[in-house]
Amino acid sequence: MSERVTISVIKADIGGWVGHSSVHAALIERAEEFLSREPHRQLLIDHYVATVGDDINLILTHERGVDCEEIHQLAWDTFQACTEVARELKLYGAGQDLLSDAFSGNIRGLGPGVAEMEFVERASEPLVIFMADKTEPGAWNYPLFKMFADPFNTAGLVIDPKMHAGFRFEVHDLIEHRKITFSLPEDMYDMLVLIGAPGRFCIKSVFSKETGEIAATSSTQRLNLMAGRYVGKDDPVCIVRCQSGFPAVGEALEPFARPHLVSGWMRGSHSGPLMPSSARMASPTRFDGPPRVVALGFQLADGKLVGPQDFFADTAFDNARKLANDLADYMRGLGPFEPHRLHLDEMEYTTLPDVMARLRDRFEEMDE
Repeated sequence: MSERVTISVIKADIGGWVGHSSVHAALIERAEEFLSREPHRQLLIDHYVATVGDDINLILTHERGVDCEEIHQLAWDTFQACTEVARELKLYGAGQDLLSDAFSGNIRGLGPGVAEMEFVERASEPLVIFMADKTEPGAWNYPLFKMFADPFNTAGLVIDPKMHAGFRFEVHDLIEHRKITFSLPEDMYDMLVLIGAPGRFCIKSVFSKETGEIAATSSTQRLNLMAGRYVGKDDPVCIVRCQSGFPAVGEALEPFARPHLVSGWMRGSHSGPLMPSSARMASPTRFDGPPRVVALGFQLADGKLVGPQDFFADTAFDNARKLANDLADYMRGLGPFEPHRLHLDEMEYTTLPDVMARLRDRFEEMDE
């Protein structure tokens, strides 16, 4: 396939069953039916409807480039159709990620998360779609750094001539709405200063320095910043291209063998381990968690999605799940105390402002 192909992964929480734990089968059926209608099929090469926790993830391939109004409109209309079903079933938080009643040409800024990339399909094009629930976009910082910058994780950085030069990382500042590009390995320490604060700085995309090709991209939308109030965690998605100058599939999966702590979990206000889960096991229940990540593998064949392979169903990740459960036990034991509960500047969209307003007159100045 010589033409450029686009893969768009667009997700939304438009109603949980039961509570925030999973997606009702009727919503998946509606999404499949809606995307398969003849007018919509003409826009797409292929599609796959996936879920993690209470989120629906639309995996779409097409030839219309990133930020295509017609593709974003299709995703928006699909979520609206699913919301109708969610309301009929009285599912929890029906339509919560749809922050507007009207589509305005681009789904970005309207609530749903978006990760898209455009490229010329290689002779063999393996992709991994990572989907997370009960966490925020910065959850990808650690694994993307490990995949594309850590030789202890990715042997190809040392022994593959196509990877040895390293990668460029586009990092977004979600508070100041600006971006910066780092060249690794030479900018490694400077980048780590920023991405070690995942609540503010997020790795958006990764590019090969050898070819200039895009290697990975993620969603970086933060619902609370868009809505001005807490409406749910962002539950980000990430696309990673593998092999032939990019990390091998196993190198892309390896960072999740040791769960790292992420923000989210119950009410989006707690830190907890990101547990790698099979699609079947990705229905977080304990304290609405722990946070989950699912990895679906596809081969692209002329834009068609061949798959998926459910990577984290592998028994090789059993120890990671046990460690995640042990970490969850420890963190839960801290209850409302940090670092289990997020630090105060991350709590500004919860009850904190109301509590501080109520206590304002009870504070007294202290003598030096």
